[in-house]
Amino acid sequence: MQLSDFDFDLPKSLIAQYPLKNRTDSRLLVVQDSIIDTSFSKIGDFIQAKDLLVMNNTRVIPARLFGHKASGGKVEIMIERLLNETQALVMIRASRAPQIGSKITLENGDNVRVLNKEKTFYTLEFATDSLLTLLKDIGHIPLPPYIERADEAQDLNRYQTVYAQQDGAVAAPTAGLHFDDILLESLKNQGVDSTFITLHVGAGTFQTVKTNNIKDHKMHSEYYEISQDSIDKIQQTKRINKNVIAIGTTAVRCLESAAKSGVLKVAQGETDIFIYPGYSFKVVDKMLTNFHLPKSSLLMLVSAFIGQERMLEIYQHAIKKKYRFFSYGDAMLLTLKENND
Repeated sequence: MQLSDFDFDLPKSLIAQYPLKNRTDSRLLVVQDSIIDTSFSKIGDFIQAKDLLVMNNTRVIPARLFGHKASGGKVEIMIERLLNETQALVMIRASRAPQIGSKITLENGDNVRVLNKEKTFYTLEFATDSLLTLLKDIGHIPLPPYIERADEAQDLNRYQTVYAQQDGAVAAPTAGLHFDDILLESLKNQGVDSTFITLHVGAGTFQTVKTNNIKDHKMHSEYYEISQDSIDKIQQTKRINKNVIAIGTTAVRCLESAAKSGVLKVAQGETDIFIYPGYSFKVVDKMLTNFHLPKSSLLMLVSAFIGQERMLEIYQHAIKKKYRFFSYGDAMLLTLKENND
């Protein structure tokens, strides 16, 4: 499959720069035999009692830091991953790349030492007993590159799901941003079950695929974990022929990584699973997701789930109907291709 197969023209005006007033104000595109345009608040109309929502409870950390080099040159630091209490793997934006062993001074006056560099990532040593505490004190919410504004006070809350618990993501699992507590309670009262998994979303989620042959693409690695309790709920859902509904592509990647052997197992570790057309899904029956970037691995995952031609048809429909795209945009509820045959 060629990279050009996953390209489309998107009007810049459709890229959402701000969240809507209320989380459930978003629109929802439901893909069944036909395409249904509705509102997210009505998602319960398309979910049955005993269906299982699998939600990613990762919490976005304030992963963007600003500082300067000894020369005075400005530096922007984007945390990719916390390695321990004092060290992190980061990407650095500066007019000139910092030297190994040099120091960067943060906005609060703390010095950071550059330990090493491997490919595009640096390892930094921070002068703190708790890097997470430092980030919460002076860090900025790491809004995606296509949101062309600085982070604002509202982003602390809105670029975070209402069920976020586990610190570690540098990007939000955006499909979950549409739920509020009232809607989740309504679905629970409807008889819809739920469970939580964790996948700490990395900045690599925004990277477009560069290789012309998509099979040559190397995915970024992310930490994930899934518990026995979640597995028990998934297996029970399967036994009664109800749907396992992944809330977001991160939940899909977590579940399918844990079932890579063919059997769903308790898992904790790294995944670089790359899902593209031809992949056979082992766990997920339905998926809630936002609209993704052209030429992205996430668009390829969606294509694998519903079929490439169907994906392009849906995206053209969404563009025509002026759906809002990307992180603060609208959502779609998809059913696995085999279930539509």
